[in-house]
Amino acid sequence: MSRFQSLLAFVLTSLTAAVYAGIGPVADLTITNAEVSPDGFARQAVVVNGGTPGPLVTGNMGDRFQLNVIDNLTNHTMLKSTSIHWHGFFQHGTNWADGPAFINQCPISSGHSFLYDFQAVDQAGTFWYHSHLSTQYCDGLRGPFVVYDPNDPNLSLYDVDNDDTVITLADWYHVAAKLGPRFPLGADATLINGLGRSPSTTTSDLAVISVTQGKRYRFRLVSLSCDPNHTFSIDGHEMTIIETDSVNTQPLVVDSIQIFAAQRYSFVLNANQAVDNYWIRANPSFGNVGFAGGINSAILRYDGAEAVEPTTTQTTSTAPLNEVDLHPLTPMPVPGEPVAGGVDKPLNMAFNFNGTNFFINGESFVPPTVPVLLQILSGAQTAQDLLPSGSVYVLPSNASIEITFPATAAAPGAPHPFHLHGHTFAVVRSAGSTVYNYDNPIFRDVVSTGTPAAGDNVTIRFQTNNPGPWFLHCHIDFHLDAGFAVVMAEDTPDVAAVNPVPQAWSDLCPTYDALDPSDQ
Repeated sequence: MSRFQSLLAFVLTSLTAAVYAGIGPVADLTITNAEVSPDGFARQAVVVNGGTPGPLVTGNMGDRFQLNVIDNLTNHTMLKSTSIHWHGFFQHGTNWADGPAFINQCPISSGHSFLYDFQAVDQAGTFWYHSHLSTQYCDGLRGPFVVYDPNDPNLSLYDVDNDDTVITLADWYHVAAKLGPRFPLGADATLINGLGRSPSTTTSDLAVISVTQGKRYRFRLVSLSCDPNHTFSIDGHEMTIIETDSVNTQPLVVDSIQIFAAQRYSFVLNANQAVDNYWIRANPSFGNVGFAGGINSAILRYDGAEAVEPTTTQTTSTAPLNEVDLHPLTPMPVPGEPVAGGVDKPLNMAFNFNGTNFFINGESFVPPTVPVLLQILSGAQTAQDLLPSGSVYVLPSNASIEITFPATAAAPGAPHPFHLHGHTFAVVRSAGSTVYNYDNPIFRDVVSTGTPAAGDNVTIRFQTNNPGPWFLHCHIDFHLDAGFAVVMAEDTPDVAAVNPVPQAWSDLCPTYDALDPSDQ
């Protein structure tokens, strides 16, 4: 190879690597429309700094994140406005920066920018970010976010934890969300680290994750999914889970992980097998399932192995992840008393569906024209005064809350993964279990609510220590868009004092409200 060719190869490799390099804690995120073909099929998408998934955002525990979102969107089909949620961050004192459109802010209008300015106080682990306006994240506005803890208590368990050990899973559709069916019957492709194949594009490139034999890797598995859950495994390798949705976890050895939309796990992989190529598998719960032609797959490649596709075979999982086996690394007391309903305020969420919309306790969520936070700052304090009527639950301060989610055939599309903003919560009863654990259940921020066939009644608990309106919703984005959500308005009297808002936030609504509908 000539000196010029090797230089060229180096430059090209550097350019490729730059796509995955972490940015932050201070960064610009420029949102545009562009043609992409992550699975070999070209379509228009919503991209961040030119790509989908968006760039990895990184920082350290305690950092102040200043993420300037620049909206240069031009395609009304995928919405010209946007709003970004930083999934898993508590946003204590910065409720205005949480991101859900019409809950915590008005959307950012095209041609404008908005600075999300928040601190990761006492939080570290694996997070992600995504559009929180209608179904926009399904069209590409989603990416991983990692906060490192220099004093990570699990540090001794792994050798490598960097930009290259983040693994994203995403469902990918050949038709824009607004142009496809209201409830798609499955994705065209599963993207692993932004690459994949559909049944019609089986020669497209797959993601390659490189390891060196003898090293231990902390892989951070992030579901960016809009809909299906995925069963994740790596041929010939066990995985030791050490983190669940940013909560440090007692090490748990598994050989497969069912990961629901918006969940995250860190697992340690010991690269102790023969130098070779091994299939990485992420089988969706419905749609184009299986691995024919290399769909739903990526490649684990040991240094020294040939650059070829693996020939490994999948063995039956004998140690699948079961949520009840997850426990916090350091004790986390469960709010309330150790009996069912033993809290200051128990709530039950009764699900329903009418063929078009989902309902919780008889109400389908319709975004209000005035964001809930702005309503509270303008003086509305009670559920009676807050819109949308019947969808806002006012919670007292410093109270223990229990929420039950009984699975029902009346709400098709189960299991529905539910996410609470502003908190992690104790999962005192998990899907697939009838046991109540008030002693050492896992805390997380997205939980599967299970299936009616299993008689599930998933139960969570949290403490109201974070004033503000916090969205509680199904994280299947098509279900959320069909009204599968409520708002927890926490400690309304203290919201204004705890969450001072910047002028730029106050300017969002007048700018957005002045837009012609075709520019929204």
